[in-house]
Amino acid sequence: MSASWDDYHVVADYHTHTLHSHGRGTVLENARAAARRGLEAVAITDHGPGAVPWVGARAAGVFEQIRAEADKAQEATGVRVLTGVECNVMSADGDLDMAEAELRRLDLVLAGLHLMIVPRRVADAKTLILPNILPRSWLPGDGRTRARVTNTKALVEAVNRYRIDVVTHPGLHLPVDTTELARACARRGTRLEISSAHRETDEAFVRAAAREGVDFVLSSDAHCPGRVGDLGAALQVARRAGLDPDRVWNVARHS
Repeated sequence: MSASWDDYHVVADYHTHTLHSHGRGTVLENARAAARRGLEAVAITDHGPGAVPWVGARAAGVFEQIRAEADKAQEATGVRVLTGVECNVMSADGDLDMAEAELRRLDLVLAGLHLMIVPRRVADAKTLILPNILPRSWLPGDGRTRARVTNTKALVEAVNRYRIDVVTHPGLHLPVDTTELARACARRGTRLEISSAHRETDEAFVRAAAREGVDFVLSSDAHCPGRVGDLGAALQVARRAGLDPDRVWNVARHS
């Protein structure tokens, strides 16, 4: 028998953005918001530099600045402030937009598929971007099915190649095979996100993924301080799906 959700509470929000990418608050403001919510920890996970310029961090070096701000915010608020990134998967081979050496310096690595990236090669645009944005009538054969296969391969390859703590909003705008992705994540100890910000991570997604043995995290994907720690919608999805709270990273039993 699974544990009762009534015995658990959320202790952290591991997916938030700041002005260092396309969020609207500072690191300190996010930490203060987490403190008001009664959270023990918050992660600053701005978009990696592979995103279009007005969305992503300017360069990998920005994350060192974020760490310095996170240390000060932690001291000011008493909330543990982690320095992380939401990497962009840049190719069907699972390339991320930050090098492994850069990722090792971070506390947390999130990764996801996004349309608003600057592909490194024309081939990447053709295989990963165009099939997901062109009208179905423009794609030869069953183009949407092939896009789903490519999207899934990109995420699975990224999970296999890098230390990724969380795959963010799987299926958002870009369809994926939930079962195949969940199976890969379970093997690697990577969690799947249940997002308060995106409806794609619904009960059907959670049930299908959970059958493969993967664990989860509830996230706000906050782009302003007022949304930090706003995990109610994700929590309700987890509850309605019958998910065991022991399989959710950022909840803990009431003391």
